[in-house]
Amino acid sequence: MTAYAVAHMRHATPGPWMADYLGRIDATLTPFGGRFVVHGGAVEVVENDWPGHLIVIEFPDRQHVRGWYDSPAYQAILKLRTDNSDSDVIFVDGVEYPHKATDVLD
Repeated sequence: MTAYAVAHMRHATPGPWMADYLGRIDATLTPFGGRFVVHGGAVEVVENDWPGHLIVIEFPDRQHVRGWYDSPAYQAILKLRTDNSDSDVIFVDGVEYPHKATDVLD
């Protein structure tokens, strides 16, 4: 089942760390089949408040997400982000098609 790494980056301190991190992250995703599906960009807030940016990275399954995050290549750049930004990161499984809202009741 497709899985996602989702980050809500509320604040990032500008600096050279960002170019270093962004310049290296793509190579960490490739071995695990990861690809950006949302990477910042303008959001249209329709309810409440949304400070910051949304990042969503798709992977073939949860095992690939965990493999990427724990990989030496990603761990080598992780502190660039965590030391210079305020963000929440979660891993979540997608749903299989066709999925209905009531499926969560079973």
